[in-house]
Amino acid sequence: MTEFVLVPGAWLGAWAWKRVVPLFEKGGHSAYPVTLTGMGERVHLASKDMGIETSIQDVLNVIEYNDLDDFVLVGHSFAGKVVAPVADRLPEKVKLILYLDAFRPEKVRTPQGRFDPTKEFGAPPAGSFAIPLTERIIDAIGIDVQGGDRAWMLSKGTPWPQKPANDPITLSERFDSIKSAYIFCTKSGDPVDEIVAGKWGKLDGPHRVIDSGHWPMVTKPDELAEAMVALAQA
Repeated sequence: MTEFVLVPGAWLGAWAWKRVVPLFEKGGHSAYPVTLTGMGERVHLASKDMGIETSIQDVLNVIEYNDLDDFVLVGHSFAGKVVAPVADRLPEKVKLILYLDAFRPEKVRTPQGRFDPTKEFGAPPAGSFAIPLTERIIDAIGIDVQGGDRAWMLSKGTPWPQKPANDPITLSERFDSIKSAYIFCTKSGDPVDEIVAGKWGKLDGPHRVIDSGHWPMVTKPDELAEAMVALAQA
């Protein structure tokens, strides 16, 4: 049995894993989907001053209060920037970091990962500090989300606070020994062939490629669950 801690990316909450969790459980595995503060059912806690440390603590608390050990820590999209420092603080507990179409940190000691999401996804509405999920964004990175799936995502997606994206992370030497695996999505806008070939930095572990947009947990949950279990057991 494998335990998975599932950390969703921008605009999402634990709800995004709704189709994947039962597949894990059917196979005898267990999963702990996380909602980061300020998104999903925790949208009422959003604040312009809330940064990456809050997101890190969200995940650390799920681990602590569920007494988890030897688990696979999954970071989707932006949450690759969240799971890396979590693993850095709990290297003895993390079996594997699985980056799902995600930010992949470097094994360096200097601050990294600071980025401005407004350059790719547009500025938030006047007076807001968070970027809403829109049809345009889905078309750009998740064109396979259509029909009822698209309506579901748009109804559940919550604005993405900017500060966690703007904040850098700094990793210690503890991070260097943690195993990694990767899942890439062909329709999310990244040059997957170049990434796999190492043109954007060496991959330090096995990988799978899924022919989907940025949200395979919505459009291809069966294939995603199978790939995640296979990488966890590789």
